[in-house]
Amino acid sequence: MPTNVRRVVTGHDKDNRATVLSDAPVTRTQLIGGPGGPTFAEVWNTRETPAVIDRQSGEPAESGLVLAPPKGGTRIRVIDFPPESDAIRHLSQAEAAEKFSEMGGAAAAQSKAGAPHPLMHRTQTLDYGIVIEGELTMILDVGETIVRAGDIVIQRGTNHAWANRSDRNCRVAFVLIDGQYVDGL
Repeated sequence: MPTNVRRVVTGHDKDNRATVLSDAPVTRTQLIGGPGGPTFAEVWNTRETPAVIDRQSGEPAESGLVLAPPKGGTRIRVIDFPPESDAIRHLSQAEAAEKFSEMGGAAAAQSKAGAPHPLMHRTQTLDYGIVIEGELTMILDVGETIVRAGDIVIQRGTNHAWANRSDRNCRVAFVLIDGQYVDGL
């Protein structure tokens, strides 16, 4: 079972001094697809750029899990990927689409016959993926790359999937930034 993700949030007191507003485990977590699926820990999001910095308003309210960041905003989450099972590797197109629906990203699903992985997906975002522990295989339309603890992936709106082919958990922190396709993408 994945461990809690600790979130420390700073702000300002009435005298404009920096202070810790909260120091606690992330409260918004969701297991996707049942046992054996990834666990998403939603850490924070912003609704616009530049981000609003005020005294103590906190994170904008959000219900449920949403795959992409808000339009014009950002999102940070930590995902624990358990070792991938045969059930994941053999998902049907409809089952894969349902997994993305569970995480508020039905439109991102790109599963089709002959795809390199059933959980192929694409979002109009720039994502920084920082591998904290373990290893994960990034699957693209053309090729695969293994990333390990300490590696950083810059995911630029490409069609991809993640597969944990190891025998232990992989934890990745993702920073997602709303983006815009150009050049006919």
